Amino acid sequence: MALNAEVIIYGLIFIGVLVLVEGIYLTVFGRSISLNNRVNRRLEMLDKTGNREEVMEKLRKEMQQHLKARKVPLYSILSNKAQKAAIAFTPKQLILLMIGVSILAFLGLTIGTGTALPVRILVSIGMGVGGIFTWINMKAGKRMALLEEQLPDAIELMVRSLRVGHPFSSAVAIVASEVSDPLATEFGIIADEATYGRDMGEALKDMAERLDMQDVRFLAVAVTIQQQSGGNLAEILAGLAKVIRARFRLFRRVKAITAEAKWSGNFLSGFPLFALMGIQLLKPDYYDEAMLHPFFIPAVLVVGTFLVLNLIVMRALVNIKV
Repeated sequence: MALNAEVIIYGLIFIGVLVLVEGIYLTVFGRSISLNNRVNRRLEMLDKTGNREEVMEKLRKEMQQHLKARKVPLYSILSNKAQKAAIAFTPKQLILLMIGVSILAFLGLTIGTGTALPVRILVSIGMGVGGIFTWINMKAGKRMALLEEQLPDAIELMVRSLRVGHPFSSAVAIVASEVSDPLATEFGIIADEATYGRDMGEALKDMAERLDMQDVRFLAVAVTIQQQSGGNLAEILAGLAKVIRARFRLFRRVKAITAEAKWSGNFLSGFPLFALMGIQLLKPDYYDEAMLHPFFIPAVLVVGTFLVLNLIVMRALVNIKV
């Protein structure tokens, strides 16, 4: 039984799926879509088109398109993550990408392995859907982490702008032009919307709900209260920046404390798979007789289910809200 070679081929095809999707994404939308680009995407688009309203509408459409597609059965599992990741692909394009990647994975499995046709079909569909979901989840996690890290600096920049006499709308515009993505484009949309008459507090609240960020909700509430009852907004935002930094430091401490339990759960779930691979490398025919038993496939499914449940339970235990 040559399961060892097939497992390696499965892994290589899945990694190839992730690399292929990222390559297509950067090819279609250019380097500006990357989070580590020095010039934020909104300014680069303005430099190319020069039409502020057109750029605003395009970015707003990208930011809202995924939440509007929640009712699509297949896409509903991806909509929230795709929204947080600000994926520029439309829902239809992502679904087509899943289909195309699944077909390529099927071709790769057909060429590189000798598994049965039903297995190849199921595995290729799993790689297509799972690969896109993994890619979106990785981008969403990276983007949200950058947003949380950038927000205190952005608020402090607004505080300095307010203290030298700039209005709040100008302070937001300064943040949009001075900081890097992903926060720059988000605040750029808010600055553009305020220019065309939208209430600043409402725009911030919409951003907080779209990104599901508690710190942005605090910012939206502070701005709304100041608009309604007055007060020194610079002092309010300065205090908010300190609170956000304190929460961020506490979150880092909690993350460090729970890292051992998290990695223990990952190790306990991954060890049986590595042990299986090791056994197949040392003695490829070790499971030949066991595979002929009628309970072999049900047992494999039960073990796989318990491994997934172990990951879910361990992640829930260490997912402490700050």
